[in-house]
Amino acid sequence: MVQLKQRFQSFEEYLSYDDGTDNLYELFNGELIEVPPESGWNIEIATLLLLQFALKVGYQRVRGHGLELEVRGEPRNRYPDFTVIREEHVEQLKRRNTIRLPMAPPVLVVEIVSAGEVQRNRDYVAKRMQYQDLAVPEYWIIDPQEATILVLELRDGVYAEAITLSGEDVVRSTQLGALNLTAAEMFATVCLEE
Repeated sequence: MVQLKQRFQSFEEYLSYDDGTDNLYELFNGELIEVPPESGWNIEIATLLLLQFALKVGYQRVRGHGLELEVRGEPRNRYPDFTVIREEHVEQLKRRNTIRLPMAPPVLVVEIVSAGEVQRNRDYVAKRMQYQDLAVPEYWIIDPQEATILVLELRDGVYAEAITLSGEDVVRSTQLGALNLTAAEMFATVCLEE
């Protein structure tokens, strides 16, 4: 990760920053840290979800890795691997693909776990706490190493495990229903290196 020397006093100041690139940055303690590119298997899974959910809710309500969420804590923003947004977000995100704290949370946020203990901890603990704080109704943690999909549902302000999907289980959302896809089919194209 590349850390830039630019310092920001507020999230609003950060939002006005433009370095002339398409790079994504996390704002951590006022400094920008470049977000590394996603792995090929993360992109494959996210694209499959994008296609499946676009058929279910419409293409305007699905977003890939470029959607930014303002969150509390550090870093101040996250880029989920896949998100289903609300109808009201479609117009709100036309100028900038950022869901701010005062806005309603997305319907569903998905993170695909990259290999490594730091990445696992980030998706299973840190991001879980930040998305819970935003009151995102449903959070999926897709773990290619374990070939599982942990579906968390917000209940009384806290994430509870709704279901864990694997094998021939049909992939389904507690908010949006079933997809035309099993967990095994989702992971079939993922080639993990030992």
